[in-house]
Amino acid sequence: MKEHFAFDQRLGIQIPELVIEWDEISREMQEDILFYWEKIRGTIPDRIKELEAQINRKQAQLSDENDFGRSCELNSEIAELASIINDLWLWYRVDQNISGKIHQ
Repeated sequence: MKEHFAFDQRLGIQIPELVIEWDEISREMQEDILFYWEKIRGTIPDRIKELEAQINRKQAQLSDENDFGRSCELNSEIAELASIINDLWLWYRVDQNISGKIHQ
């Protein structure tokens, strides 16, 4: 099953990586892929929570930071973490599209 997924270092989760079209995969394998994805998908809210905690720590550092250069770095890091969270939410919603295909 893991051959249909690849670990995304930036997101910190495995994401689907299908080398063939979804419709070319057997129904049984589609169901296995969806089941595996559901397990991964279930970890996304916890991953988001971890990233939000990192953002909160960086915002606290930022509020006490007097060095302009470091303030810019912190802002950039916060923006990147927010971007990761946004991407994770997009992946979290992927199930809606895939499962719709399997039920057709």
